[in-house]
Amino acid sequence: MTFSIAARDPDTGDVGVAVASKFLAVGALVPWARAGAGAVATQSYVNPTFGPVGLERLAAGHAAPDVSAQFQRDDPGIAQRQFGIVDAFGRSATFTGPGCHAWAGGVALPDVAIQGNILTGPEVVDAMLAAWHAGAGLSLPARLLGALRAGDDAGGDRRGRQSAALLCAGPGRGYGGLTDEWVNLRADDHPRPCHELARLLEVHDLLFGRPQETRPLSDPELAWLRARLLRQGYATHLPDGPWDDATERAAWALYGTENLEERWVPGGHVDPVALAYLRRQDA
Repeated sequence: MTFSIAARDPDTGDVGVAVASKFLAVGALVPWARAGAGAVATQSYVNPTFGPVGLERLAAGHAAPDVSAQFQRDDPGIAQRQFGIVDAFGRSATFTGPGCHAWAGGVALPDVAIQGNILTGPEVVDAMLAAWHAGAGLSLPARLLGALRAGDDAGGDRRGRQSAALLCAGPGRGYGGLTDEWVNLRADDHPRPCHELARLLEVHDLLFGRPQETRPLSDPELAWLRARLLRQGYATHLPDGPWDDATERAAWALYGTENLEERWVPGGHVDPVALAYLRRQDA
């Protein structure tokens, strides 16, 4: 009772799923993704084993259509299932069992599988596919969310709205570069879950995005930063003049407290996004 998109970024190889439904905490069941393997969206009287089993088979080198075929052979409840699969090479598959509630269907093309059931009509899938194509060049999370919101705007789940989720993975994309899980966001029970997911993604990009550009702090900016560090107790004394070790230690503590460590730049340089956020706090 859900609409979803599973996809791969052809430029980076990142994989992910976006999903929305009139169902509590849809993100707990539907989306699965693993860097180097692929993505699976399992829905409609969910078989929750399709996620982990599907990723294991994809990681072992099986193509998405082959994994789909095996699910159809092995699951006695397949008539009521729906799922979409994209593998690490962009091969895709979507399946809608004949027992899924109308309207139900999907489309699978290179790098993307879109599917839904209990939808207002096929226009939901059509809108999602058009938005996916229009989003070429965006980051995978933004592109997936754009497709999901297009489906929601086109009618989405005909029962209404309740939850949405976004899951993306890519090599070293996660926190500190130590994990592959890049984005894992959920709106579990919300009157406008797709809009809430968009808000959460903006916050995620601020706090966990990495600098796209850096530059040295200007003298006025350095003076402002030192004043804030002293005011908030990160240091008891900081010298005037060029950047120094004491300012570095105090600034690092500030960034850690504000959850901006992924945007930290040492040596008196700065990520403009992080600086703008800190300046807004003082406004």
